[in-house]
Parts: sequence; C-alpha cells; structure tokens
Amino acid sequence: MAHGPNYRVKYRRRREGKTNYYKRYTYVINNTTRLVVRLTNKYIIAQIAKFNPKGDVIVVAAHSMELAKKFGWKGDLNNTPAAYLTGYLLGVRALKAGIKEAVADIGLFVPVKGSRIFTAIKGAIDAGLSIPVGDLGIKEDRIKGVHIASYAQKLEAENPELFKRLFSKYLERGLHPKDLPSHFEEILNKIKSGGA
Repeated sequence: MAHGPNYRVKYRRRREGKTNYYKRYTYVINNTTRLVVRLTNKYIIAQIAKFNPKGDVIVVAAHSMELAKKFGWKGDLNNTPAAYLTGYLLGVRALKAGIKEAVADIGLFVPVKGSRIFTAIKGAIDAGLSIPVGDLGIKEDRIKGVHIASYAQKLEAENPELFKRLFSKYLERGLHPKDLPSHFEEILNKIKSGGA
C-alpha cells in the first residue's frame, strides 16, 4: 500500500472490487434503467434496476433457481443455457412491468464475447427488451446446450465412469445430458407461454 501525504484511500466498495464508481456515475447522471447480470458459483441473477438516492430499486428480477422450481429445469443452474433462460425470463417480466429498454450493467466483469453474462443479455433481447449492445459473439448451438450434449455423448462412449461423475447431478434429476437441447426448448416454450 502506498504511503505519503498525497495518497488517497479508495472507497471501500472499490477496494473490495464491488463497484466501478466511474461507470456508476455515468448511469446515475443519465438516469438509465439498468439490466444488471451477476454470476455466482451456483446461480445466475438478472435484475432491472433504477437509481434512487436512498439506494437502487430493483423493479424486476429473475434468478436461475426459479428455472428449476417453477419451470422444471433439470440442467445446471449456472451454465450457458441457464443464463439464456434466466435472461429471457427477466425480459418477459420486464415487458409485463412496462419496461421496454435498458442498458447492460456487467459490473466489474471483464467483457468476453460469448460469455454467460452476454448470453443472459441476449436472452433479454430475444424476449423483446431493447438493449444497446454490439456483437455478443454467441452461437445458437451453445445457447441450446448442444456442446454439452455432444461432450456428454463422447465421454459416455470413451469413459463411462468419468461421465457418471461429471454428469451425476443431471442423471439424479432425471435428465440425460444428450437430451439437454430438447429440454431447453421445452423450458423456453413454458416461459414463452406465459409462465413468467
């Protein structure tokens, strides 16, 4: 840590790596509605937030845990298909709440094309939200989980023991990983049909 009379201690949330105050300042000045996407080790959380001097107000939210509890999602809760479905669910709810546009707020996350954060944003865009973003670099096969299904099939043929260990949660929930793309479509149709 620096020493001396001119050293200025950064704000606590900046030191903890939680807030980029420059970005936050621009959001506050513009009074923009933000689509906030956050990843945890187990889940994906998407929210529509509006600024309030007392603290941000969350207008609409979607959590990947809802996919399992309300819609019967049997896949992982923090992979690419779950990110898309969570974003789509948020987009549907935002439109019902009268929110038509938002600005993507990815926080301190380093933007990488095709990442889960951008997949969630794409889900919200596909649901009908207007979000100004460039090329997200997301392939449709990855959104549907085709890459997971093909890897699972290959692994099952080559090393069944490792397959059972890596995909044990899928199998416990009653979903064979090769059926993930069709299961994805089934859950997406449930969300589209007004299940949000």
